[in-house]
Amino acid sequence: MCCLLPYETSSSISRLLLFQSRSPTKRKNPHFCKSLHNLTINKRKKMSTTFSGDETAPFFGFLGAAAALVFSCMGAAYGTAKSGVGVASMGVMRPELVMKSIVPVVMAGVLGIYGLIIAVIISTGINPKAKSYYLFDGYAHLSSGLACGLAGLSAGMAIGIVGDAGVRANAQQPKLFVGMILILIFAEALALYGLIVGIILSSRAGQSRAE
Repeated sequence: MCCLLPYETSSSISRLLLFQSRSPTKRKNPHFCKSLHNLTINKRKKMSTTFSGDETAPFFGFLGAAAALVFSCMGAAYGTAKSGVGVASMGVMRPELVMKSIVPVVMAGVLGIYGLIIAVIISTGINPKAKSYYLFDGYAHLSSGLACGLAGLSAGMAIGIVGDAGVRANAQQPKLFVGMILILIFAEALALYGLIVGIILSSRAGQSRAE
């Protein structure tokens, strides 16, 4: 039994058992049983005050926060790199259009902010010492992070491909600029959908049980 308990509790129980074995009387000591019971109860109360809820639940919550930031930054990085290559290639022949064609790079960089917002919301909602954190809460935070992160990744890929081809075409035909901006706006909206759903899912955490 001692090997299944924490170190402090097992060492205290071992000392009590050693004292009981050295007792001159053969009959059961009631004070020893009471001390052993009180020691176990106090240790359990101390552990319950340090953590409340399911012990594996924060793993899913922190995983959701990491997924939101990582996937969103992956989409932002791809969109920035892909459209940046097009801007650099176009700027060789038309350098006066570089600042005008920097719009896809800016829109791709915004995707990382969406993931940062969800990651902060999730990480601040994980505090098992202040409030019970169950598996329902961890799954809600995980789905929130995946929704925002994967939506940002897909939007970054769309912005990168459209931005690369758009700035090259805009250098040859300036009338295509408005159409390119509209396509980029609709691609950016995909990440915005993920952000909205992620906020809604993260707000569902903490509603599994009545405190």
